[in-house]
Amino acid sequence: MMCVMLHWVANPFRGDRFAEGWLPAAEAALDYGATWWAFYRSKDDPLDFTQVAIFADKKQWERYWYSEELAEARAEASGLFEVPVLPIWHRVVGTGAIEPAEVES
Repeated sequence: MMCVMLHWVANPFRGDRFAEGWLPAAEAALDYGATWWAFYRSKDDPLDFTQVAIFADKKQWERYWYSEELAEARAEASGLFEVPVLPIWHRVVGTGAIEPAEVES
């Protein structure tokens, strides 16, 4: 498993528009083989965003990132974020979660 992270910096006064416009593109990673995704916005600096996705391999990521869908999303978001946007790769060495217990009514 490979985890890819993208650090996005929205241009001043465009953070809300970027968040709204890029969210569907971040979620689309699932359509290209990602098993998990997230799109975070910093509370301290509302222009800083982090996109994270987990893919089995880099080829799945490239299929997502270079797809027509993402090319169009980047074109639509042009002017809302600073460039360049470079992926940072991590090898997943462990994960965990706590599932909330279901309460019977």
